[in-house]
Amino acid sequence: MAVISQNSFKRIEKDRFDSDLIIRPTITYWQDAWRRLRKNPIALASLVILVLFVVMVIIGPYIRGYDYTTIVAKNKNLPPSSAYWFGTDNLGRDLFSRVWLGARASLIVAIVCTLIQIVIGCAYGGVMAYFGGVTDNVMMRIIEVITSLPSLLITMLVMMVLGNSLFALLTAMCLTSWCGTARQVRGQIMQLRESEYIMAAITLGASPFRIITKHLLPNTLGLLILNLASSIPDYIFTEAGLSFLGMGLQAPNTSLGILISLGQTTMDFHPNQLFFPAAVLCVIVLAFNLFGDGLRDALDPKLRK
Repeated sequence: MAVISQNSFKRIEKDRFDSDLIIRPTITYWQDAWRRLRKNPIALASLVILVLFVVMVIIGPYIRGYDYTTIVAKNKNLPPSSAYWFGTDNLGRDLFSRVWLGARASLIVAIVCTLIQIVIGCAYGGVMAYFGGVTDNVMMRIIEVITSLPSLLITMLVMMVLGNSLFALLTAMCLTSWCGTARQVRGQIMQLRESEYIMAAITLGASPFRIITKHLLPNTLGLLILNLASSIPDYIFTEAGLSFLGMGLQAPNTSLGILISLGQTTMDFHPNQLFFPAAVLCVIVLAFNLFGDGLRDALDPKLRK
């Protein structure tokens, strides 16, 4: 019978088979969201387009060096060329510069309206969800009354009273838009307020304002980012539609809706005056929507692996 000596066994290092060895490094929620967003080529392409769009609305009106407000009668209705990349309008102004100037105005309106919507919606929804009871019921009925009114009718009435100005447009577009955000924040906070850390904060004597602003609202950041990404294209399209119908900004102001409205009158003979502002509007709205879809998938905790 063979005798097995101790030299017949080979020692294996314990560290190589340590059951506590972490194979994958621990990453945070936001790091994982960014990792998943990078794996979405459509979302990344949309993000690149949006970055280029922001750069162009800043420097685009000045690239050609033309005065986009001065009327030059001899240059009116010129087709696209090396001198005028998008051609000229019916008053001889450089259309390339005016398109990016109009896109700047549309983007500013969209961003301001979105920020107002998020601020009011967060404050209103946070108060509803935290206090609950009678406060929640009364504030919820107010939202239902506001949302039951046709938003287009409210917009028309506000524009008729305040006139076709930027302030009137912002007021009309923000008057009812915050209701959806308030409902979303209310639902999210109602789930969070039963958490143990919220109970601990209440036990320690934290005020309702501190609990809402320091604990509840920061945990709805993912929801607010998605709301931001989806609201901006909606506002851009809404502003363009209102200006096209004559209920938004009007000349001498410039926006994509105004340029599309002016181009529509000359589209039979000079289609470039309609095509370029409409193309910029469609590409920007599409890029925002695709990026919002990718961002929603990246921030969804159910998809985290």
